[in-house]
Parts: sequence; C-alpha cells; structure tokens
Amino acid sequence: MNEGLLSGEDRLARCWWCGSSPLYVDYHDEEWGRPVDDDRRLFEKLCLEAFQSGLSWNTILVKRENFRAAFDNFELREMARYDGGQVERLLGDAGIVRHRGKIEAVLHNAQAALELIAAEGSLAKFVWGFEPPAAERPKRLDRPTLGGLGKTPASTALAKALKNRGWKFVGPTTAYAFMQSMGLVNDHLTGCHVRAEIEAERTDFVRP
Repeated sequence: MNEGLLSGEDRLARCWWCGSSPLYVDYHDEEWGRPVDDDRRLFEKLCLEAFQSGLSWNTILVKRENFRAAFDNFELREMARYDGGQVERLLGDAGIVRHRGKIEAVLHNAQAALELIAAEGSLAKFVWGFEPPAAERPKRLDRPTLGGLGKTPASTALAKALKNRGWKFVGPTTAYAFMQSMGLVNDHLTGCHVRAEIEAERTDFVRP
C-alpha cells in the first residue's frame, strides 16, 4: 500500500490524516478536494483556514457549525456590516476560536471580498485563475511528496494577490490548504479510494 494510506473498517484506503474519526472520514470522503465554485463556500473556507493557523484542521472542523452560527453562515454582506460590538460578541463565544486578531481579520476580509467581487465578477473566478497547470503537479502522490507541498508557486501567487487587495491571514501555506480543500488541486494520495472520483469531478468541472 502507498505510504500514507490507511485502511478503515470498511477496507477502503484513505489518506492517513483523516484517521478514524467519523466526522473527519466523512470530510475526507465527501468534501476535501471536490471542486467548488460557490463564493460563500469559498469565503467560508478562507475564513476557517485563517482560524486554523497554528491549530489542527480537526479542531476547526469540530467547531465548524458553531462558526457558521456565529458568523451568519459566512454571508459576505452580513459580515461586512459587523462592528466593534460584534467583535466583542464573537470574543465571548466559547464555541469558536476566540482570537481577536483572527476575528478582526476575517471581518476585514469580508469587505475586501466584496470589493474583489465587484472588480472581478466573483471570488470563484478570481481564485480559480490560480489553479496550477498539470505540468507542475506530481505524477504520483505519496505522504513524503505531499509533505513537500506545504506551499507552491501557485499558492504563493494567490496569497500575494489577495494580500495586494488588502486581505489578511492569507499566507502561501494557508492558500495552499485552501486550494487542496476546494479542489484547485487533487491531493488525495495515489491509491486513495476517492482520488479517481475527484479527478473525474475536476475534469467535468466548468471553471468560472
């Protein structure tokens, strides 16, 4: 078996990082790597990646429904209207990550996202413009190879472009994690039972 694959009770091979947690396994099988063109979902993931900084994704995933409730389901126009009182409300919410800098950053990014959408037409159109060409992708993906992809030229370019438009907490590593989860790349390991399915979805996906 490819290094980095685990076989679950259902005997299906999966990427090691999802472990045996049912929530994490479902996320691996049903969400991670599937292409997304919905601006709300893309913005939510950029926000949650900012909150993940310094933490594990599982920590954020467990709290994701709390985040959605606290941030009006990451509706951009709602978040862009938040004020200082809303920041204090969020700092008092034990169901989310209570980090003032991250909270203020994602609220700032809501306004930056609206400005980007006004200029580019959609957040989806903008971020998918940074999808890396096939020639830059590994031919075979195992755990050591994936470990070397913490940031890439494409994620560095995306992070720089967002920062140039005023976004915060969007470094190259955060940008690459976003690209992995939203399907701009398929980083399921070779031999993972959903890799081929996701690659087929990416082939059929109509880029914005």
